[in-house]
Amino acid sequence: MEGIRRPVVVLDFGAQYSKLIARRVREAHAYSVIVPYTITVEALREMTPSGLILSGGPASVHQAGAPHPDPGIFNLGLPILGICYGTQLFAHLLGGKVARADRREYGIARFEHASPCPLFEGLSSPTQVWMSHGDRVEVLPHGFTAVGHTDNSPYAAIADDERHFYGVQFHPEVVHTPEGMRIFENFVHKICGCGDSWTMGSFGEMAVQEIRERVGEKKVLCALSGGVDSSVAAALIHRAVGDQLTCVFVDNGLLRKNEAKLVREVFQEHFHINLVCVDAEERFLGALAGVTEPEQKRKIIGGVFIDVFEEEARKLGHMDFLAQGTLYPDVIESLSATGGPSATIKSHHNVGGLPEEMHLELLEPLRELFKDEVRVLGRELGLPDEIVSRHPFPGPGLGVRCVGAITRERLDTLRDADAIFVEEIRNAGVYNDIWQALVCLLPVRSVGVQGDEQTYEEVCSLRAVTSSDAMTADWYPFDPQLLRRIANRICNEVARINRVLYDITSKPPGTIEWE
Repeated sequence: MEGIRRPVVVLDFGAQYSKLIARRVREAHAYSVIVPYTITVEALREMTPSGLILSGGPASVHQAGAPHPDPGIFNLGLPILGICYGTQLFAHLLGGKVARADRREYGIARFEHASPCPLFEGLSSPTQVWMSHGDRVEVLPHGFTAVGHTDNSPYAAIADDERHFYGVQFHPEVVHTPEGMRIFENFVHKICGCGDSWTMGSFGEMAVQEIRERVGEKKVLCALSGGVDSSVAAALIHRAVGDQLTCVFVDNGLLRKNEAKLVREVFQEHFHINLVCVDAEERFLGALAGVTEPEQKRKIIGGVFIDVFEEEARKLGHMDFLAQGTLYPDVIESLSATGGPSATIKSHHNVGGLPEEMHLELLEPLRELFKDEVRVLGRELGLPDEIVSRHPFPGPGLGVRCVGAITRERLDTLRDADAIFVEEIRNAGVYNDIWQALVCLLPVRSVGVQGDEQTYEEVCSLRAVTSSDAMTADWYPFDPQLLRRIANRICNEVARINRVLYDITSKPPGTIEWE
């Protein structure tokens, strides 16, 4: 697994697209990690990288306090790719000149490359690229030549083939640079010499071995929610240590329709995992009675979960590890592009923030993976598509989708409407085109006519969004006939709903969830 041990390291200068750069490298089947630009040369050497990528960033190289890397990175003998701000750093730090452009470039540009360059092998010329910069390289740094230009940037691509330094003023990582993936493939394979060993099959094999070595004969406790992350983590750990793993699934009464049944079928009957199922519906609904404020709901749900989980853990006796489905984006968020590496990477307690008194060592086997990689790994492990491809589901469950007061009757109403919505978008073949689809039950009632009678019933709002990272989102443009069919089914089949709305608010200004 040498390719995984020698990553392509992305130095983050506060770029909007750093995660995307790392993902593109992984899509080329090479391992990548993101580190703050403040990392020292000594720390980089310890990582034994195959190459470096200098990300873009919002700063100008000339402004006070502009982020600059340890200049020793240029003496490591590693291939380096600069992107946008990263390219300007080459010029600024290695003897060239960067200045404010007469005309800023934002958006699509026409890029031509004439000189032979391994970075652009197989790339069309001209080709479309995406620009987003106000500064540009005016004088080439020592040892560099121009290998590409746009109408506004004579040095849109620069290269020092002897040192394997390459810079592009545009952003190859975004979809608006259609041939950008070829640039990453060329850099990763032809210039850095990486193989194509980063696959979820190879990662799974390595992870299983590492889990076995770390856990030994000890016991692992996992809070299983039925979501993608905890499910894949549980399946992976079970493959490694078998019956040394015990999963606890808490049915809080806030789950989707038949969700508890699915979890039992998959993990008890198919995988034969030690699974403790706790029916805590009465306890959760009792604690939530009369509570309508969203943040208070979340705190109550999280607090009761901790109490229930602790009680079950004590019944199981001594445990050594607590398994969590922490993902790489969670880890990245704990690193500051402007404040340097964090001494302690925060733990995203998917189970609600377990207390330190449990004295369990964290086991986070997915902490190197992005969400899409986790889904692929889940399929490799044999998890059903119902779990692997499911949309994100909030930790507090339907408690934050039942807007206003939470009662068993309202939750059952919401479950039925939600099941119809999901079934219809699956049948229409658009489920996987949507990042997240959900139904909210609103704290209002509506006058309606059903049959020959006037009704005064609940109102629900459908929400479906597209997104790549949940930081921003836009509403999904359903076929009106599909929306009509969904609304008709909900009003006809769910006894306590007589009006259906569709939420077309983007994020921002709204959020994906209502609460």
